[in-house]
Amino acid sequence: MDRLRPRQRLVFSGFTTAEIEKMEKLLVESSELLQSKEFCQKIARSFSSSSARAGKPIVKWTEVQSWFASKQKESPSKDPSFTDTPKNESPTPETSPVNNGHQSSQSLQGAASQAGEKIPDLSELKFEAKSCKDGAWYDVDMFLTHRFLSSGEPEVRVRFVGYGAEDDEWVNVKKAVRERSIPFEHSECNKVAVGDLVLCLQESGDQSIYYDAHVVKIDRKTHDIRGCRCLFLIRYNHDNTEERVRLKKLCQVSGQRTK
Repeated sequence: MDRLRPRQRLVFSGFTTAEIEKMEKLLVESSELLQSKEFCQKIARSFSSSSARAGKPIVKWTEVQSWFASKQKESPSKDPSFTDTPKNESPTPETSPVNNGHQSSQSLQGAASQAGEKIPDLSELKFEAKSCKDGAWYDVDMFLTHRFLSSGEPEVRVRFVGYGAEDDEWVNVKKAVRERSIPFEHSECNKVAVGDLVLCLQESGDQSIYYDAHVVKIDRKTHDIRGCRCLFLIRYNHDNTEERVRLKKLCQVSGQRTK
């Protein structure tokens, strides 16, 4: 079973009490509609136009969908796919589209092999991709299609988990796609060494985003009932800022396993 990690581009916590009560009611009464983009858009428009939201940020449909997805995960009796592609949407038509997980893996494998890369069977693997918009890494829902640049570099068009077609991006197969990073467990802090590349959760305001970082210093501490209490000084690769974090914010990057 995968270790869970939050992977939302925007963690939205600005719903009013009335809005939360409304969504909780819909969660019970209209569970079959919650994966619909149109349904979430209707709710978002309703909230944004309400007089109670005057002076507050507008509500995006993806924020509504993410709230429903989060609540659904807390209820194991229901398991709708909130990342299914709406039937009325289609991928960008530059090349032949790809429509399911197995074919998605074949698309990535095909693009890499045509570029001379040797990669293993990808049908059972999960991936993350680096967004060109903010340089952060997000889980890949599916690979839609692929193409080759004039330089011969392969690119794939990805759809991120929890996002719709409007957020699809073309990313470089070699530089911006890799096997999904896995969060460290408390007992694995000894696997982290100075100089290691890690994926770190950066929290700022209402944003929680995963960026690549390198470990600069480790302050080892005795573990207690809460688990690992060690402190890791990391330096983010995208802006060279430094931050002290706990192990729970770090993920192992594929190919960077230590010890």
